[in-house]
Amino acid sequence: MTVLLLPSPDGPVRYTMGEPAAFAPPATPLRSRVMLAAAHVVADPLADNTPGSPAVLDWDATLACRRHLWRYGLGVAEAMDTAQRGMGLDWPAARELIKRSAAEAAATGGRLACGAGTDQLAGPARSLDEIVAAYEEQCEAVEGAGAQVVLMASRALAALARGPEDYHHVYDRVLRQVSRPVIVHWLGPMFDPALQGYWGHTDLDAAAGCLLRIVTEHAVRVDGVKVSLLDAGREVALRRRLPDGVRLFTGDDFHYADLILGDDHGHSDALLGVLGAIAPAASAAIQALDAGEAARYRAILAPTVPLARHMFGEPTQYYKTGVVFLAWLAGRQGHFRMAGGLESARSVPHLVRLFVLADRAGLLPDPELAATRMRHFLAVAGADQ
Repeated sequence: MTVLLLPSPDGPVRYTMGEPAAFAPPATPLRSRVMLAAAHVVADPLADNTPGSPAVLDWDATLACRRHLWRYGLGVAEAMDTAQRGMGLDWPAARELIKRSAAEAAATGGRLACGAGTDQLAGPARSLDEIVAAYEEQCEAVEGAGAQVVLMASRALAALARGPEDYHHVYDRVLRQVSRPVIVHWLGPMFDPALQGYWGHTDLDAAAGCLLRIVTEHAVRVDGVKVSLLDAGREVALRRRLPDGVRLFTGDDFHYADLILGDDHGHSDALLGVLGAIAPAASAAIQALDAGEAARYRAILAPTVPLARHMFGEPTQYYKTGVVFLAWLAGRQGHFRMAGGLESARSVPHLVRLFVLADRAGLLPDPELAATRMRHFLAVAGADQ
């Protein structure tokens, strides 16, 4: 048994770690659902990754994280908000990340979708044409690398648009030019406050109407819609209104287990940040679903849900810190440093709780290593045992 002392409001508490779960990679491709894991990036710990500095990545460790996801049968959603787009990862680094990940995907046969946005714009956009041109540049970079486009929500468009017609204008022009079907991304303000009122409405039902109009008009160019609103009921309602052949990729890191399982009227596929942290369990769950074992699917994912709810707790946009922290504890990278200094975005009590929940979900494959790293973290944080 691996035992360590963890801080609590009442003083140190003796904690005994459990046994890691034995989640095997799939022998054949996953069939029941399309599962895209939004992958994090590994910063170069010796580079100047302070806030506001250009991101410098450890490319070997970053690509190893992608190979881990592909090994478990998941696809990779690259250069998304989990990779700190707009929170430490600038467009030049994102473009290089897309290029390198695409080469790795081609070599391994892994599925890859990459975020295309407008974050190369310096300062506020002056016109819708400027926003369209920014989208076009990034879509060209993604498609040129051989990857699928995820059309990310644009802070520049949210700031400039006067109403839903401006969103329709921009998306209409961009979607007419893509060479293969894309995933349209609706990221709620809990993930990025700058996206408040996206699609021209603060009322989410009206916003969904604008999105549906765009998707319906361009259904042949849309593979799916990725919805990150943390509202299961609204997601199901939207899913049932999508045109035939257009998937709903859940981005709901609270209710994903039920949404992916679905109901008599359909199910959601997944494009989730939490999948990077729970990849072995998520893979095992879909393997169970492939075998027609819904009860085993639920049993595997149930312990991951408290972990996800804690990781994505408010302020939700800092969930990335938890993703990287768990990757370090699990031995998938050698340090807990992040681009933009984002390792400081979560408190010590938050990360202590995350450690416990990950252990209870069986997601720390080497308990001794995880305990040793946790002790080191606590010592540096001032909670020396």
